[in-house]
Amino acid sequence: MKKILITGGAGYIGSHTAVELINSGFEPIIIDDFSNSQESVLDRLEEITGRKITCYQGDCADRSLLDQVAKDHQLSGVIHFAAFKAVGESTELPLKYYRNNLVSLIEIMEFMRDHKIQDLVFSSSCTVYGQPDILPVTEATPRKDAESPYGNTKKVCEDMLVDFVKSKPGIRVISLRYFNPVGAHPSGKIGELPQGKPNNLVPFVTQTAAGIREKLTVFGDDYDTPDGSCVRDFIHVMDLADAHVKALAYLDEKQNNFYDVFNVGTGKGDTVLQVIKTFEEVTNVKLNYEIGPRRPGDVVKIWADTKKINEVLGWYPKYSLADSMRDSWNWQKGL
Repeated sequence: MKKILITGGAGYIGSHTAVELINSGFEPIIIDDFSNSQESVLDRLEEITGRKITCYQGDCADRSLLDQVAKDHQLSGVIHFAAFKAVGESTELPLKYYRNNLVSLIEIMEFMRDHKIQDLVFSSSCTVYGQPDILPVTEATPRKDAESPYGNTKKVCEDMLVDFVKSKPGIRVISLRYFNPVGAHPSGKIGELPQGKPNNLVPFVTQTAAGIREKLTVFGDDYDTPDGSCVRDFIHVMDLADAHVKALAYLDEKQNNFYDVFNVGTGKGDTVLQVIKTFEEVTNVKLNYEIGPRRPGDVVKIWADTKKINEVLGWYPKYSLADSMRDSWNWQKGL
């Protein structure tokens, strides 16, 4: 059974990917410092999978910790999720984001080279495209100046990976450019668990529905979109988790010193107001929301062209927006 190191494996996307790895015959080994997740997630993972989960508590930029993991386990690959990701905070504390997101990847790359671990799947983002001129965006769409320091760290990390692979370190890398992950595990046992005020739309929706938040603000309804609100490509987190498993399988077929990038989205854009409407239809819960002013730095509309990941990795999304809203609400109710 191949062992895969997951940095940030107790987080939102990492925990769902751990489940899919186990379902596909891998053994996940988690590193997480629980700065944006909770240890209780590990118990939930064991409930879902019926398997003991191995987790090391600490920072994935701590080389001594990484070396200890490699001493304890024969690792076949790494999925690197761990990063700070709050767009707003990154504009206030840019150096915090550069130090954490860049240095951790440098440590991971050096660690993989030194321990001869071949395969890396890197958690990138559609933020690297900025506000694209042509939609949908393909992997060949030019990357633009990032709208935030967070977005720029993803661009720089991709560039570091390209340069690292060119230096022939003997590794194979895929960067997955996520669009907007939503939803939760269908069991309702794991889901998105923001610490404090949510940065993403759907936890704000579910917390407002649950009465934790007084109301939801929609930032702008006068954009050039079907209903005036921003358009995003919302992808169910279980589909996103499956893309990581498919990426590992694809890397296994490749020669050393390989790099490629894939968009992971549904190929369809939905507006913020459509998300609210879908949530209300699926749950029969009315949301208290208001229209607020536009928010600086928001991309107006973006969605993925998924032809490449469909054809090359054989990956297709299985879940709908309605599925995502249902699963998010079941998760919220279970909290």
